[in-house]
Amino acid sequence: MAVTGGRKLAGGDLGGAALVELADGRKLVAKGGPLVEREADMLRAIAASGVPAPEVHHAADGLLLMDHVEADGAKGWDSLAEALHRLHAPRAATYGWDVDYAFGPLAIPNTPQDNWPEFWARHRLLCHGEKVDGSITARLEKLAKRLSELLPVSPPPALLHGDLWGGNVLFHQGKLAALIDPASYVGHREGDVAMLTLFDNPPDSFFDALDLEAGWRERLPIYRLWPLLVHLRLFGHSYRGSVVSALDALGA
Repeated sequence: MAVTGGRKLAGGDLGGAALVELADGRKLVAKGGPLVEREADMLRAIAASGVPAPEVHHAADGLLLMDHVEADGAKGWDSLAEALHRLHAPRAATYGWDVDYAFGPLAIPNTPQDNWPEFWARHRLLCHGEKVDGSITARLEKLAKRLSELLPVSPPPALLHGDLWGGNVLFHQGKLAALIDPASYVGHREGDVAMLTLFDNPPDSFFDALDLEAGWRERLPIYRLWPLLVHLRLFGHSYRGSVVSALDALGA
């Protein structure tokens, strides 16, 4: 099919995407990179759960082609809550993913484990130890030793989007249109909720609709630590204060 136009899409700190217009009127999004096949598998897994995600048309040789999803930003928190119920439905699976992933140059280890606090400690906190300054490393190690007291050992395994900040949630006319740019793995659903609260402020009705387990608000700072550490490593010192504040709040 002939390409009749295209342009670079705005957004994305770690990788660009382009809109490709085809002669038959279709619009596709093109992304390049070494992990596009893994992203495609994650998008397919999200769609298979009954949650809207761009349809993948090609994922090979460093090129991902998927449907372009129209979005106008008119938020529909109720529809997102309904979608997360489907996405996070308990499944028979081990915490983690069958392959590792990455945010640009930053590795995301996903080696499967049966113990959830151990997974979070090893693959979301301690993995940053040698990449941040020593005082933060020591505090992460202190917190990791307490995770079995702070997190459930075996929460219902759920498929997570993995990078569920507002920019990766597309709304159109007050309804969820698609989840994009996943970094999926199987884990505790509160991980996605925590990511969503990092830069956004969903209404109380959204959390009520999710019907989260008791104590979820106290656990959110633990789960928010991971994206904060990621931002510290990727974007620099300006995020150090947020990491320190989170550790302070957790008594680490």
